[in-house]
Amino acid sequence: MFSISRIQQLIKPISRGRFKRLAEQHQADRYVKRFDSWQHLLAMLYAQCSGAGSLRQLLAGFNAQHAQHYHLGAARLQRSTLADANARRSPEVFADLVRSLMAQTQRSVRQPCQALLYLLDSSSISVQGPGFDAWTACTRTRNTQGMKLHLLLDRHTHTPLWQALSAPNVNDCTAALALPIEAGATYVFDKGYCDYQWWARIHAQQAWFVTRFKRNAAVTVQQQLPVPEQDRALILSDQRVSLRYHHAGGRRRNPQQLPLRRIEVARAHDTPLVLATNDLCSPAAEIARMYRQRWQVELYFKWIKQHLNIKRFIGRSENAVKTQILTALIAYLLLQLYAKTHALKCSLWELLAELRVTLFQRPATEASAYERRRRFRQQMQKLQPPLFT
Repeated sequence: MFSISRIQQLIKPISRGRFKRLAEQHQADRYVKRFDSWQHLLAMLYAQCSGAGSLRQLLAGFNAQHAQHYHLGAARLQRSTLADANARRSPEVFADLVRSLMAQTQRSVRQPCQALLYLLDSSSISVQGPGFDAWTACTRTRNTQGMKLHLLLDRHTHTPLWQALSAPNVNDCTAALALPIEAGATYVFDKGYCDYQWWARIHAQQAWFVTRFKRNAAVTVQQQLPVPEQDRALILSDQRVSLRYHHAGGRRRNPQQLPLRRIEVARAHDTPLVLATNDLCSPAAEIARMYRQRWQVELYFKWIKQHLNIKRFIGRSENAVKTQILTALIAYLLLQLYAKTHALKCSLWELLAELRVTLFQRPATEASAYERRRRFRQQMQKLQPPLFT
C-alpha cells in the first residue's frame, strides 16, 4: 500500500499549482531547464527541517534519499546548481509563499473568541565575514552588521502575520509604514516605533496601540484619571494627555487630535514604565498587562534563532540570505499546520526534533506492516499446539 512520507505530510498545505503561479508571476523559472523553483523550495525546506548547516551536508542528506525524490517532484541535487539558484533567484517567490501560509495558518489555528492582540518588533541577524561584507558593510550600525527581520506576531496563536526584511540601519518606523492595519486590533510595540503620525494612522483606522513614551516626550495633562485601589501597587498614575507642540521638526506636523493616555507602571528596583495608548476605555492594569505580553515576540525570535537555521548560511549573497530566512519562516508555519492537522499536544520543538530523524519515513506503511505481522503471529499461535499440556 502506498502512503506519503513525513516530509510530504509537512509540505501538504503548499499547493504546487499556486506555487507555480507565484513562480510564473515573478519569472523565477525563466530560462530554467531542470532545477525549478519547486525543487529549490524542497531543498531549502529540507535544510531547515534536517538542521543541515552547510551546502555539502544538505546535498549528502537529500541525495541519500533518492528513492523518495519522484513522489516529492524533486531530483538529485547538484552543488553548483543549488548555489546558483540561491545567488541569482529573487526571494520574492518565497516571500509571497510566506504571506499565503501566514493567512492559511491564522485561519486554521485561531479561535473565534480570542481578542486581536498583535505584537510588533524587529530582530537583528548578524551576517558578516568573507563574501558577506561586500553587501552588508555599507549598511552596518554600531551594534549590527547584517539584516533586520521585522515581524508582527499574534499573541494567542504565536503565528507571524506580517514580515519584512531590511538593512540594520533602517529605522523600525520606516519598515512599519508598510504594515496593514486591521480595525479592532490592538498593536503592542516598544518605544523604537515612536512616530506620532503613524500612531494617528492606527487610530484613524479604528485600531488601538500600546507602546511607551520616550523620555523627552512633550505632553500636556488634560485629566487625571482615578486608579482603582486594587491596582495602586502596579499603576502609579493614569492621565489623559495631548501632544504639546504642533510641529515635531523637519517640517513634520504633530496630529493634535490624537487622544492619548499616559500610564505610569511600577517596576521593582527600576524606574517606572511610562506607557502610551489611544485606548481610553480599558483599565490601566489591563493596558499594562498587554504591554507585558510584548515579551512573547522576543521569545519567538529566540526560538527561531535557536531551533531553525538562520545563523549559518549556505550562501553568501543577499538573495541567498533572504531566501534562507524566509524558508525558516515557511518551515515554522508548516510545523504549526502539521501540529494542528494531526492534533498533536507536544511542543513545536519536540515535533521538529522528531521530524529531523523521520523525514522520509512512511508512517501508514510502517503501521500496516506492523499490523500484518501482529495478525500473522496470532494466527500461528492458534495453529500451533501448546508445547506443554
